[in-house]
Amino acid sequence: MDTKNLVAIDVHTHAEVSSRIPDDPLWQAMQEASARYFKDEGSRPTIPEIAAYYRERKMACVIFPVDMESSTGLVRVPNEEVAEAAAENPDVLIPFASIDPAKGRMGAREARRLIEQFGVRGFKFHPSMQAFYPNDRSAYVLYEVIAEARLPAVFHTGHSGIGTGMPGGGGVRLKYSNPIYLDDVAVDFPDMPIIMAHPSFPWQDEALSVCLHKPQVYIDLSGWSPRYFPPQLIQYANTLLKHKVLFGSDYPLIAPDRWLTDFEQIAIRPEVRPLILKENAIKLLGLDASGQA
Repeated sequence: MDTKNLVAIDVHTHAEVSSRIPDDPLWQAMQEASARYFKDEGSRPTIPEIAAYYRERKMACVIFPVDMESSTGLVRVPNEEVAEAAAENPDVLIPFASIDPAKGRMGAREARRLIEQFGVRGFKFHPSMQAFYPNDRSAYVLYEVIAEARLPAVFHTGHSGIGTGMPGGGGVRLKYSNPIYLDDVAVDFPDMPIIMAHPSFPWQDEALSVCLHKPQVYIDLSGWSPRYFPPQLIQYANTLLKHKVLFGSDYPLIAPDRWLTDFEQIAIRPEVRPLILKENAIKLLGLDASGQA
């Protein structure tokens, strides 16, 4: 990974299609609903296809599955598959894993194995899909492993496009993704960088406060077109949080091409743009000039 010649680093992309296991048919209805929400008509790429897509654009990306097996029964894309695909495409893919906190000590053992044997570089959590409050002590046994390795953890925050418009919201409860619960996690795990994913509607001010107050907390801008960013998010991204805001697309739900085009149209200062698009991610992920940790 030649970070000097990358245009950008996308810190939020999804591995939704496995080359090893068949699609879970239970996931189809939620995928169709999310496609309507995001106005996405594109095909769902495999992990090698994602690598090729970003390579063509001279970008790199953080890629992860979402493990919500205990709450939904949906089979996840294997963490090992993501990590091995990233090892085959180290110029563009940075592997994160996802482990449902409900897996407890077994999940913690998996996390340690993925770090030590597969070189994963961080972890992804989706409180609304996994049906847990981030500050629930039952999740701490998993955080302890991540913090020991000083790896970052991404937490979905705010509204969820997944389930939007489905009866009962597809069973997805928004309350779990209020970013204020991450304040406790940041206090209890100061060595674990936390990325609050997405503009945190309807709790944007809570997210800004936590990010401003806790040194290891960041915000990624994925899941929304920049045209719809709340004004206070743009204000803080330009000023007090300019070193703590990260480019993320939510690909394949939102294409980075669309995101970057819309990003050009909003009032981000010229000197801040490279920080958001690449430099902040390089620092957070511990990448040197060669892209190695």
